[in-house]
Amino acid sequence: MTDVVFLILLLIFLFSLPSKLFVSPTSYVVEASNGDLLSASIAKDGQWRFPVADNIPEKFAQCLVAFEDKRFYYHPGVDPIAMARAMRQNFKAKSVISGGSTISMQVIRLSRRESRTVWQKLIEIILAIRLEASYSKKEILKLYAGNAPFGSNVVGLDAAAWRYFGRSAESLSWGEMATLAVLPNSPSLVHPGKNSPRLIKKRNDLLDKLAVLKIIDQSTANLSKLEPIPGKPQQLPQNAPHLLNRFKAERSALKTGSTRITSTLDYDLQLRVSSLLKRYNNRYRANDINNIAALVLDVKKGTVLSYVGNIYQPENTELESHVDMIKAPRSPGSTLKPILYASMLNDGFILPKTLIADIPTQIGGYSPQNYDMGYDGAIQADRALSRSLNIPAVKMLQNYKYQRFYDKLKQLGFTTLNKPADHYGLSLILGGSEVTMWDLARTYMGMARTLNHFNDYKGRYNPHDYDEPLYVNEQRDKRFDEFETEVNSAIDHGSIWNAFNAMEELMRPGEEGLWEQFSSSQRLAWKTGTSFGFRDAWAVGLNPNYVVCVWVGNADGEGRPGLTGIDAAAPVMFDIFKQLPVVKWFKTPTSKLKKIVVCKESGYKAGEYCTDKVIQLVSPAGEKTGLCPYHKMVHLDRTGTYRVTDECEAPSAMVHKSWFILPPSMEYYYKIKNSDYKELPPFKPGCGDAGNNFVMEMIYPRNYATVYIPVEFDGTRGKIVLNATHRNANAKIYWHIDNEYVATTKNYHQLAVSPAPGKHILTLVDENGERLVQHFTVLEKEKEKN
Repeated sequence: MTDVVFLILLLIFLFSLPSKLFVSPTSYVVEASNGDLLSASIAKDGQWRFPVADNIPEKFAQCLVAFEDKRFYYHPGVDPIAMARAMRQNFKAKSVISGGSTISMQVIRLSRRESRTVWQKLIEIILAIRLEASYSKKEILKLYAGNAPFGSNVVGLDAAAWRYFGRSAESLSWGEMATLAVLPNSPSLVHPGKNSPRLIKKRNDLLDKLAVLKIIDQSTANLSKLEPIPGKPQQLPQNAPHLLNRFKAERSALKTGSTRITSTLDYDLQLRVSSLLKRYNNRYRANDINNIAALVLDVKKGTVLSYVGNIYQPENTELESHVDMIKAPRSPGSTLKPILYASMLNDGFILPKTLIADIPTQIGGYSPQNYDMGYDGAIQADRALSRSLNIPAVKMLQNYKYQRFYDKLKQLGFTTLNKPADHYGLSLILGGSEVTMWDLARTYMGMARTLNHFNDYKGRYNPHDYDEPLYVNEQRDKRFDEFETEVNSAIDHGSIWNAFNAMEELMRPGEEGLWEQFSSSQRLAWKTGTSFGFRDAWAVGLNPNYVVCVWVGNADGEGRPGLTGIDAAAPVMFDIFKQLPVVKWFKTPTSKLKKIVVCKESGYKAGEYCTDKVIQLVSPAGEKTGLCPYHKMVHLDRTGTYRVTDECEAPSAMVHKSWFILPPSMEYYYKIKNSDYKELPPFKPGCGDAGNNFVMEMIYPRNYATVYIPVEFDGTRGKIVLNATHRNANAKIYWHIDNEYVATTKNYHQLAVSPAPGKHILTLVDENGERLVQHFTVLEKEKEKN
């Protein structure tokens, strides 16, 4: 029977201690990579209670043991000597003036939160002994330091150090640490801002005790007594509040049990970027531009170095500074153009300098416009990208197909394309969709990582290059990356390399284009973007080590004049890059590039009539592109003044010459900006072209276009301006609408007309009888336009 009772008591003792002593909610805490506090939020129960730290400062351990439990390291959880002394003192005073509790007993009391009766005291003793059997002395000190009350709503040493001294516990002096060590003894009676003389006396007594115990010398104790005690709790740092909120939302997905993380953020860089953004924000607010965000990624590590989701000003609620613009879906403007360019190179649609049409364009009622409202006629693809021209981008997407580009963006990980491809159409390349800064920066980081890894994986591709950036300071397991490499990727090495080179050619804000001559200037691939209505200004830049993405605008979507990527976002991005080390440019992936003979004028693969040829390094897919369509063989008379045919000139008397010929609509604008462009000579008098040459082309409206004629301010019906071009600059064109003669034009072929609503046939006839027939439809009502 005695054995049974003993066994029952033993089992009760063994299972008396809960598996988790403390279940109170803790504050969310984000630290920088060096351990410095960036941001924290109050716990759900209104307490500032940080998760228990892995280590406690030795100073605090020494102060605490000296003040509370000098035989802590020697007793089994209960100190009989201290208890006997307490009983004697209480009996003599006829009241409770000393408890005799050990640190282990106090840990138990803190976890139980029950009134202190004799019976509860006895339970504390038993559980303290049980605690000592399961926990080391160091672990018990950690439990105490993490859960002791420090006055007001401050719980735990870490929270107390920041609330009372504005620094981490590890950095506190002996005087400051002694102050915190005495607070849990009676936190409701003595804490900063309350009973200061009593607090100072308790601290000074402890400092003297530390000197007696030879933990510190007396001079250190005396100097420490001169330190002031804090007057009231301080505000905790809020240097990464938006990342803190992101951590709260993603904690379960991150699979971390603690509400504290050590992030990958560089503490000094985070503060410098925040300060820089505040300076720009103060300037932009004069134009009612209230919000700005920046994200800096480490390409080599795939981590976040700086995360400023907005200018944090919670006191000004109308600024909506709580909105994390790094996560917010916004129109990307032109920032997807480099991805289209690289995709077309990758899939063999273009070469880096292929000529793209830049003429007035209308596609199914959609009429894109360049930012400068001008036209180049034709422009090299890389120049169209560096100048961010909209019409060539739409022409490229029309050729590539928006459905294919939509699938490519999905493959690259853009998460906000939640509607079918047809919903976006060709506007997808001009900001017709929404993206997040996170997705945009991650994609460019993935492209940079792919190019960096060219040598690491011997020309193969790492599928993890486009993984989410890490903001928790933990290394991803890379041991199997080499075995997971793939032969193909979303975009190949050569296409990325050509795209980054094209992105490098942009004119930098405030510079004269000679920045390459300054050794301090960084080589960057970068792109700006401006959304419709001047609602979003973007800039994203990268080099082999860093990606910097900046957004400027208003969180509520209000547009502002002057809110453009080049004027508002690019200067911020370049200033952030000035905070980062200068690095060398990407290595050329020579073995993944192919030398192709290219026509210098057209940028296409050189055909048999191309005279000026160059060799370019391009993606192997460039072999699939077509031959130059613009160089043709023309037949001239022996003087070279006129074109001829066999009807009027003997073949033996002809001069055969290669000629660079653009379609009339492209030629019309191209020759204005390219003075060296040579127009085709006219046909020799009496020598027709036998219908073999297309001499006229309609610029606006295009064939089968739908147009709307607006009502003028005075209520009268407006007009549309028809625009055509003829290869002969001096030719006359006779205009007919629905077989009725309308007018004659010469040199500049523009005509303002106001045809009735409905379908019309437009016929143009030149002096030689060449005809051009087009169809167009005029809408009847405003609602049809909408």
